[in-house]
Parts: sequence; structure tokens; C-alpha cells
Amino acid sequence: MRRVVTFHYTLRDSHGQLIDTSTGGAPISYLEGAGQIIDGLDTGLRELGAGIKARIQVPAAQAYGERDPGQVQKVLRALLPVEGELKVGDQFQAGEDAFAPTVTVMGVEGDSVLLDANHPLAGVDLTFDVEVIAAREATLEELSHGHVHGPGGACH
Repeated sequence: MRRVVTFHYTLRDSHGQLIDTSTGGAPISYLEGAGQIIDGLDTGLRELGAGIKARIQVPAAQAYGERDPGQVQKVLRALLPVEGELKVGDQFQAGEDAFAPTVTVMGVEGDSVLLDANHPLAGVDLTFDVEVIAAREATLEELSHGHVHGPGGACH
């Protein structure tokens, strides 16, 4: 049985630094096993029922993966799809394709820019404090579509 789980979360890095939270906003709903959230969080939520609060530790390998040095490359500035000055820490999408990676500027040296295409949280162990708001069996339609449907069965 695969479920639809609705939950609130607070996400912190391994140093306890707040990264993100749904508190004060809408909770997240997802279909178990559909790849809609990181694997480690999906696994950690599997046994939790409505009303349960828990802390889920997710190692980097089950979150955004380990850092890949091969994703750091020096590129000629003239080849980049960004106008104006670039500085360390700037981020932009590397192409117009919706699936083009977001890259981070790691350095600027003359005509070259050092870019990192690793996810910003690659290599980071994560801690989620979660509260499960609701958990129910997924409908056949949700399972066949691979995502959660809203009230009355509407797709979102």
C-alpha cells in the first residue's frame, strides 16, 4: 500500500543551521515512492501516522548526493547565458532548457569563471523535524498518474 502523506517540516544542516521550513505556510503532500521528495525523507516518513512528530536524519547520499568534483568546471565567460558582472556565490540556470542545472559561481579569473553544478546541499547531512498532518491510502488514479490529487480528485 502506497500512501499520500501530508506533513510540515523544518530542515536544518549538520550544524543545526535552519535551511527551510513549511511552518507558517501550507504543509507538503506527496505520494510515497514517486520521487517527489528526497529518498531519505520518503523512507523516514513511511512508518509515521497522522499526528506524529519525529526527527528524521538523512545522510547526504540519501538527500542530494555527495559532492562530485567533476561538476566543477572552468568556463569562458563569453559562453555564459548571463549579462552583467558575475561574483562568487551568484547562481543561474546554465541553459534555457527547463532541466538545465543551476550553477554556482565559485570564482572569476579574467575571461574564465569557475562554476559548480552540484546541488547546493550536495554533501550535506540533513535533519528534518516533521509533523505528519494526514496519511491515507493513495487512490488508483493517483498511483497511475504518479502524483497527489487534490480535494475531489482534481489533479494539481
